Amino acid sequence: MGVLLVTGSSRGIGAEVARLGSRQGWAVCVNSSKSGEAAERVASEIRAEGGKAIVATADVTSPLEVEEMFERAKADLGPVTGLVNNAATEGSQGRVEDLDASATRRLFEVNILGPFLCTQAAVKQMSTRFGGPGGAIVNVSSAAAKHGGSGHYVDYAASKAALDTMTYGHAVEQADAGIRVNCVRPGTVWTEMNRLYMERDPEYADRIIAKTPLARAAEEAEIAKGILWLLSDEASYTTGAILDISGGMVAP
Repeated sequence: MGVLLVTGSSRGIGAEVARLGSRQGWAVCVNSSKSGEAAERVASEIRAEGGKAIVATADVTSPLEVEEMFERAKADLGPVTGLVNNAATEGSQGRVEDLDASATRRLFEVNILGPFLCTQAAVKQMSTRFGGPGGAIVNVSSAAAKHGGSGHYVDYAASKAALDTMTYGHAVEQADAGIRVNCVRPGTVWTEMNRLYMERDPEYADRIIAKTPLARAAEEAEIAKGILWLLSDEASYTTGAILDISGGMVAP
Protein backbone atom coordinates (compact mmCIF):
# COMPACT_ATOMS: atom_id res chain seq x y z
CA MET A 1 0.00 0.00 0.00
CA GLY A 2 2.95 2.31 0.59
CA VAL A 3 4.67 4.00 3.51
CA LEU A 4 2.55 5.44 6.31
CA LEU A 5 3.86 7.93 8.87
CA VAL A 6 1.64 8.46 11.91
CA THR A 7 2.56 11.22 14.34
CA GLY A 8 1.86 10.63 18.01
CA SER A 9 1.50 6.91 17.46
CA SER A 10 3.00 5.47 20.63
CA ARG A 11 -0.49 5.18 22.17
CA GLY A 12 -4.17 5.84 21.64
CA ILE A 13 -5.70 6.45 18.22
CA GLY A 14 -2.28 6.84 16.58
CA ALA A 15 -1.07 3.46 17.79
CA GLU A 16 -4.28 1.83 16.57
CA VAL A 17 -3.87 3.45 13.14
CA ALA A 18 -0.31 2.12 12.98
CA ARG A 19 -1.35 -1.43 13.92
CA LEU A 20 -4.40 -1.61 11.65
CA GLY A 21 -2.53 0.14 8.84
CA SER A 22 0.17 -2.50 8.93
CA ARG A 23 -2.45 -5.24 8.69
CA GLN A 24 -3.74 -3.54 5.55
CA GLY A 25 -0.28 -3.63 4.00
CA TRP A 26 1.29 -0.30 4.94
CA ALA A 27 4.93 -0.08 6.04
CA VAL A 28 4.70 2.13 9.12
CA CYS A 29 6.82 4.84 10.70
CA VAL A 30 5.78 5.09 14.35
CA ASN A 31 6.42 8.50 15.88
CA SER A 32 6.59 9.87 19.39
CA SER A 33 8.07 13.08 20.75
CA LYS A 34 9.68 11.35 23.72
CA SER A 35 8.10 7.97 24.51
CA GLY A 36 10.64 5.93 22.57
CA GLU A 37 9.90 2.85 24.66
CA ALA A 38 6.14 3.01 24.05
CA ALA A 39 6.66 3.66 20.33
CA GLU A 40 9.04 0.72 20.10
CA ARG A 41 6.40 -1.54 21.69
CA VAL A 42 3.94 -0.57 18.94
CA ALA A 43 6.58 -1.17 16.25
CA SER A 44 7.51 -4.51 17.82
CA GLU A 45 3.86 -5.62 17.77
CA ILE A 46 3.72 -4.77 14.07
CA ARG A 47 6.93 -6.64 13.29
CA ALA A 48 5.75 -9.64 15.33
CA GLU A 49 2.74 -9.87 12.98
CA GLY A 50 5.04 -9.83 9.95
CA GLY A 51 4.72 -6.13 9.15
CA LYS A 52 7.37 -3.50 8.53
CA ALA A 53 7.81 -0.75 11.12
CA ILE A 54 10.42 1.71 12.32
CA VAL A 55 10.39 4.22 15.16
CA ALA A 56 11.26 7.89 14.66
CA THR A 57 11.42 10.04 17.78
CA ALA A 58 10.76 13.65 16.80
CA ASP A 59 9.10 16.78 18.16
CA VAL A 60 6.64 17.77 15.45
CA THR A 61 7.11 21.46 16.30
CA SER A 62 10.79 21.32 15.30
CA PRO A 63 11.40 21.85 11.55
CA LEU A 64 14.75 20.06 11.76
CA GLU A 65 13.41 17.04 13.66
CA VAL A 66 10.44 16.74 11.29
CA GLU A 67 12.73 16.86 8.26
CA GLU A 68 15.01 14.21 9.77
CA MET A 69 12.02 11.98 10.60
CA PHE A 70 10.75 12.04 7.02
CA GLU A 71 14.23 11.44 5.61
CA ARG A 72 14.65 8.48 7.96
CA ALA A 73 11.31 7.03 6.85
CA LYS A 74 12.29 7.43 3.21
CA ALA A 75 15.71 5.86 3.71
CA ASP A 76 14.41 2.86 5.69
CA LEU A 77 11.00 2.23 4.11
CA GLY A 78 10.65 4.34 0.96
CA PRO A 79 8.90 7.63 0.14
CA VAL A 80 6.05 8.48 2.50
CA THR A 81 2.72 8.13 0.67
CA GLY A 82 0.40 8.33 3.68
CA LEU A 83 0.53 10.81 6.58
CA VAL A 84 -1.70 10.96 9.64
CA ASN A 85 -1.31 14.18 11.63
CA ASN A 86 -2.42 12.76 14.95
CA ALA A 87 0.01 14.25 17.51
CA ALA A 88 -1.80 16.74 19.75
CA THR A 89 -2.07 18.10 23.26
CA GLU A 90 -5.04 19.38 25.24
CA GLY A 91 -2.87 21.73 27.31
CA SER A 92 -4.19 23.14 30.58
CA GLN A 93 -7.96 23.10 31.06
CA GLY A 94 -10.34 25.67 32.49
CA ARG A 95 -12.04 28.97 31.77
CA VAL A 96 -10.16 31.51 29.67
CA GLU A 97 -9.25 33.62 32.72
CA ASP A 98 -7.56 30.61 34.30
CA LEU A 99 -5.49 29.40 31.35
CA ASP A 100 -1.73 29.74 31.23
CA ALA A 101 -0.46 31.64 28.18
CA SER A 102 2.68 29.53 27.79
CA ALA A 103 0.65 26.32 27.84
CA THR A 104 -1.75 27.75 25.25
CA ARG A 105 1.18 28.79 23.05
CA ARG A 106 2.60 25.27 23.25
CA LEU A 107 -0.83 23.82 22.45
CA PHE A 108 -1.04 25.79 19.20
CA GLU A 109 2.53 24.84 18.30
CA VAL A 110 1.78 21.12 18.67
CA ASN A 111 -1.76 21.15 17.26
CA ILE A 112 -1.25 23.52 14.30
CA LEU A 113 2.44 24.17 13.62
CA GLY A 114 3.13 20.42 13.96
CA PRO A 115 0.64 19.31 11.28
CA PHE A 116 1.78 22.19 9.05
CA LEU A 117 5.45 21.16 9.25
CA CYS A 118 4.65 17.47 8.74
CA THR A 119 2.40 18.23 5.77
CA GLN A 120 5.15 20.38 4.29
CA ALA A 121 7.67 17.54 4.62
CA ALA A 122 5.19 14.97 3.29
CA VAL A 123 4.35 17.06 0.22
CA LYS A 124 8.03 17.21 -0.71
CA GLN A 125 8.06 13.38 -0.90
CA MET A 126 4.55 12.78 -2.25
CA SER A 127 3.97 15.54 -4.78
CA THR A 128 3.88 14.55 -8.42
CA ARG A 129 5.10 18.08 -9.13
CA PHE A 130 8.41 17.02 -7.54
CA GLY A 131 8.49 13.57 -9.12
CA GLY A 132 6.75 11.85 -6.22
CA PRO A 133 4.06 9.15 -6.42
CA GLY A 134 1.22 11.18 -4.90
CA GLY A 135 -0.40 10.26 -1.62
CA ALA A 136 -2.97 11.01 1.06
CA ILE A 137 -2.94 13.02 4.27
CA VAL A 138 -5.44 12.75 7.12
CA ASN A 139 -5.59 15.33 9.90
CA VAL A 140 -7.08 14.32 13.25
CA SER A 141 -9.36 17.11 14.46
CA SER A 142 -12.02 16.92 17.18
CA ALA A 143 -15.73 17.42 17.72
CA ALA A 144 -14.56 20.25 19.98
CA ALA A 145 -14.02 22.25 16.78
CA LYS A 146 -17.84 22.27 16.53
CA HIS A 147 -18.95 22.56 20.16
CA GLY A 148 -16.22 24.96 21.28
CA GLY A 149 -15.20 23.32 24.57
CA SER A 150 -16.65 26.13 26.68
CA GLY A 151 -15.44 26.10 30.27
CA HIS A 152 -12.86 23.40 29.63
CA TYR A 153 -10.61 23.88 26.57
CA VAL A 154 -11.65 26.63 24.19
CA ASP A 155 -8.01 26.99 23.14
CA TYR A 156 -7.89 23.29 22.19
CA ALA A 157 -11.18 23.60 20.30
CA ALA A 158 -9.88 26.65 18.44
CA SER A 159 -6.71 24.80 17.43
CA LYS A 160 -8.79 21.96 16.01
CA ALA A 161 -11.05 24.37 14.12
CA ALA A 162 -7.87 25.83 12.60
CA LEU A 163 -6.84 22.31 11.60
CA ASP A 164 -10.18 21.89 9.80
CA THR A 165 -9.47 25.07 7.83
CA MET A 166 -5.94 23.92 7.03
CA THR A 167 -7.44 20.69 5.68
CA TYR A 168 -9.66 22.56 3.23
CA GLY A 169 -6.83 24.81 2.09
CA HIS A 170 -4.27 22.07 1.55
CA ALA A 171 -6.82 19.82 -0.19
CA VAL A 172 -7.42 22.44 -2.86
CA GLU A 173 -3.78 23.49 -3.05
CA GLN A 174 -2.40 19.96 -3.47
CA ALA A 175 -5.09 18.51 -5.76
CA ASP A 176 -2.88 19.13 -8.80
CA ALA A 177 0.01 17.35 -7.09
CA GLY A 178 -1.72 13.98 -6.68
CA ILE A 179 -2.29 14.47 -2.96
CA ARG A 180 -5.65 14.13 -1.19
CA VAL A 181 -6.07 15.86 2.17
CA ASN A 182 -8.92 14.98 4.52
CA CYS A 183 -9.80 15.16 8.18
CA VAL A 184 -11.55 13.09 10.84
CA ARG A 185 -13.37 14.71 13.73
CA PRO A 186 -13.69 12.23 16.64
CA GLY A 187 -15.98 12.79 19.57
CA THR A 188 -15.31 11.21 22.95
CA VAL A 189 -12.95 8.25 22.57
CA TRP A 190 -11.88 5.68 25.15
CA THR A 191 -8.21 6.57 24.95
CA GLU A 192 -5.96 6.20 27.98
CA MET A 193 -5.81 10.01 28.30
CA ASN A 194 -9.59 10.41 28.20
CA ARG A 195 -10.16 7.60 30.67
CA LEU A 196 -7.92 9.33 33.21
CA TYR A 197 -9.58 12.70 32.61
CA MET A 198 -13.11 11.33 32.93
CA GLU A 199 -12.18 9.48 36.11
CA ARG A 200 -11.16 12.83 37.59
CA ASP A 201 -14.37 14.52 36.43
CA PRO A 202 -17.12 11.88 36.03
CA GLU A 203 -19.86 14.52 35.84
CA TYR A 204 -18.21 16.04 32.76
CA ALA A 205 -18.03 12.57 31.20
CA ASP A 206 -21.75 12.06 31.86
CA ARG A 207 -22.59 15.40 30.25
CA ILE A 208 -20.56 14.58 27.14
CA ILE A 209 -22.17 11.14 26.77
CA ALA A 210 -25.61 12.72 27.24
CA LYS A 211 -24.90 14.91 24.19
CA THR A 212 -23.97 11.90 22.08
CA PRO A 213 -26.99 10.30 20.36
CA LEU A 214 -25.28 6.90 20.31
CA ALA A 215 -24.87 7.32 24.10
CA ARG A 216 -21.35 5.97 24.37
CA ALA A 217 -17.74 6.83 23.70
CA ALA A 218 -15.93 5.43 20.66
CA GLU A 219 -13.31 2.72 20.72
CA GLU A 220 -9.95 3.70 19.25
CA ALA A 221 -10.36 1.20 16.40
CA GLU A 222 -13.59 2.90 15.26
CA ILE A 223 -11.68 6.14 14.66
CA ALA A 224 -8.66 4.36 13.15
CA LYS A 225 -10.83 2.58 10.57
CA GLY A 226 -12.23 5.90 9.37
CA ILE A 227 -8.73 7.32 9.04
CA LEU A 228 -7.52 4.31 7.08
CA TRP A 229 -10.51 4.50 4.75
CA LEU A 230 -9.62 8.10 3.90
CA LEU A 231 -6.04 7.00 3.19
CA SER A 232 -7.16 4.14 0.96
CA ASP A 233 -7.93 4.01 -2.76
CA GLU A 234 -11.58 3.46 -1.80
CA ALA A 235 -11.62 7.19 -0.98
CA SER A 236 -9.93 8.13 -4.26
CA TYR A 237 -12.51 10.84 -5.06
CA THR A 238 -12.58 12.24 -1.52
CA THR A 239 -10.54 15.32 -0.66
CA GLY A 240 -11.22 18.34 1.52
CA ALA A 241 -13.72 16.27 3.51
CA ILE A 242 -14.27 16.17 7.25
CA LEU A 243 -15.47 12.79 8.46
CA ASP A 244 -17.40 13.29 11.68
CA ILE A 245 -16.93 10.16 13.83
CA SER A 246 -18.56 11.45 16.99
CA GLY A 247 -21.61 9.27 17.51
CA GLY A 248 -23.80 12.15 16.34
CA MET A 249 -22.49 14.61 18.96
CA VAL A 250 -23.98 18.08 18.49
CA ALA A 251 -23.00 21.52 19.76
CA PRO A 252 -24.47 22.50 23.14
